[in-house]
Amino acid sequence: MVGGHPSPAALRAGEEPDGNDDPFVLIRTVLEGVELVPKPHQQYQPLIVDGLIFFLSRLPAARLEQIVAAQFELGDEAAPEERLGSLLRQCPTLHMGQVVAHDQGLPELLRRRLEELETLPPSADFSQIRAIIEGETRDVEGLELGDEALAEGSVASVVPFTWRETAGREPVRGVFKVLKPHAEEHMREELAIWPQLSNFLEVRSRDYGLPALDYGATLEGVGKLLLKEISLEHEQANLAWAARYYAGMPSVAIPRLLPFSTPRMTAMERIDGRKVTDRTLPTAVRRDVAKTIVKALLAKPFWQASVEDARFHADPHAGNLFVTEDGRLAIFDWALTTELHPAQLAAVVRALLGALTLDEGAAMAAIAVLGRIVDHQALSRAVSEAVGRVRAGKIPGFVWLTDLLDRLGRAGAVAFPEETALFRKSLLTLSGVVDDVSDGVHFDDIMIRGGLLQFAGELGGRLMAPLEARRFGSHVSNGDIVRTWIGLPWWPARYWLNAWRVALESPRLRAQPR
Repeated sequence: MVGGHPSPAALRAGEEPDGNDDPFVLIRTVLEGVELVPKPHQQYQPLIVDGLIFFLSRLPAARLEQIVAAQFELGDEAAPEERLGSLLRQCPTLHMGQVVAHDQGLPELLRRRLEELETLPPSADFSQIRAIIEGETRDVEGLELGDEALAEGSVASVVPFTWRETAGREPVRGVFKVLKPHAEEHMREELAIWPQLSNFLEVRSRDYGLPALDYGATLEGVGKLLLKEISLEHEQANLAWAARYYAGMPSVAIPRLLPFSTPRMTAMERIDGRKVTDRTLPTAVRRDVAKTIVKALLAKPFWQASVEDARFHADPHAGNLFVTEDGRLAIFDWALTTELHPAQLAAVVRALLGALTLDEGAAMAAIAVLGRIVDHQALSRAVSEAVGRVRAGKIPGFVWLTDLLDRLGRAGAVAFPEETALFRKSLLTLSGVVDDVSDGVHFDDIMIRGGLLQFAGELGGRLMAPLEARRFGSHVSNGDIVRTWIGLPWWPARYWLNAWRVALESPRLRAQPR
């Protein structure tokens, strides 16, 4: 036992041994020295530590030795957060810790370490990377490769090049995104552990008295997404779509896909810039870029009628968002996207309208479209609390909805399918990034204004539309408008009745003598 927890040897054998395994004592000490989850969810910390130890204990011995050696190389003075960053960097499936790097609820030092995962300095053997590129481009003329990689992520390195497309023209500056040696092997190696990990988490969560979440389905869904990270052809298709989709938005820059991309390597235009969270950027630039982030990555794909274009970047962390020298937002890494179908988009809007009119039943019915209800009581309780915040003055916008969906997912009240789970993750990530980029930009202001402008442009087309037609980019039918309008006159009455109910039920009032 280590600190009251089973040792890795026990985790391997499925039993509790008497001895300790020194490498895992070190790793457990590192993990327990870091606040891994925001304060409101601290009850999950022991489960996460146990899960990470279980995961690491199942890795091949050679990889485990590399992980432990890297810990010792950091020296005695290394902070726990630095040690955690090293550990996450060596496991591509754990590298996704960057997703929560902008969660305002995490300690500042941990957030900074996780942010480092967004854009890592090169560490892979460049001679091996060069050999891969040269093998893939042997038939490409006019190509000159850079001498070193620019950066790397969890599975790929980024290498600069110049290409003279035709004689007499200026050379094209580009970058190759190349899968690192052993990246695919390590990814599949780690994903093979996940079914065992899900079983372990379900058992251990019961021991800790935590909600019964479907870890198996969750990890299976995440695993499918991670496999897309090593499918460069999938990303290339998304990149080509994004270039077309944002062509009419001058404030956004998407790298142009170049013709000699292959399944092992993506060739694209090079766009220089700085991370959007760079605090040396002028205040006005950061404010404009923060607005563009919301408009481009959320408002534009959400408020439109074309089903094919309701596609969202599902990994919008700051390492994938740069500011160019001329102030444009450059959006990189299109490996992960998610698409919502019309019924899901309409459900999001109906949930907001239900909250606006304090109609808990309408909000619950809308959420039932977004996912499968697992615990009706927990859903009712969470929606009631969320509508209560609206009653107390909270605007029922996308921030309100993000918080509600996050609470429902954590409590296991609703099982969200892959597309809505990714949308929820994208909302959480974007909200944190925007807060880090600029203090003066409000997420909901931009989203609500975009919805109202879309609605105003639809007024003429609504005159002859069927009552329940949802072909509009605002995702609101005429029937929704009528029901909301009818519900609004009761809003003040509901507000005051509920305010009196809350007051009468308050402990202070009940304690007074009568």
